[in-house]
Amino acid sequence: MKEIYACIRRPIVTEKSSLAKETATQYVFEVDQRANKVEIKNAVQRLFNVTVQSVNVMNFEGKRKRMGRLVGKRPDWKKAVITLKKGDSIEYFEGV
Repeated sequence: MKEIYACIRRPIVTEKSSLAKETATQYVFEVDQRANKVEIKNAVQRLFNVTVQSVNVMNFEGKRKRMGRLVGKRPDWKKAVITLKKGDSIEYFEGV
């Protein structure tokens, strides 16, 4: 991935991610499926000017959904949990 904005799609804000943010300085993002850990780490460091300690990624398969007789599928997606160095924070999440 050449574009850092193509690597990180959106932040995921849930109760579990908010608790991880407060206790362990971990932030959760939805990322591009083709991105690897090194690309995600570089993108977060360049976008938010922070030091990333570790990156954990999870692949999710889209759920199968029905609409009457028709069967469809939601898209597959990838989630990254980023752990920052102690003392660093991302200001984007502070107002949420």
